[in-house]
Amino acid sequence: MAKKKTESVYRVTEIIGTSPVSWEDAAKTAVETAAKSLRDLRVAEVSKLDMKIESGKIVEYRARVSLSFKYEA
Repeated sequence: MAKKKTESVYRVTEIIGTSPVSWEDAAKTAVETAAKSLRDLRVAEVSKLDMKIESGKIVEYRARVSLSFKYEA
């Protein structure tokens, strides 16, 4: 008996996580928050890192994350 090949479709969405601590924490926050409402997350790719600066000091790290998840019609 041959195995049936399953086809899947994945959606990619871009989100931005923030943290006063680090870029790693900002990315982690983005993924953990998205996981509360998106099911079956597959891959997270950090596409951009930046910082918010006030009075010459870093006050926030920001990570732009592309997330892929299985699309259900």
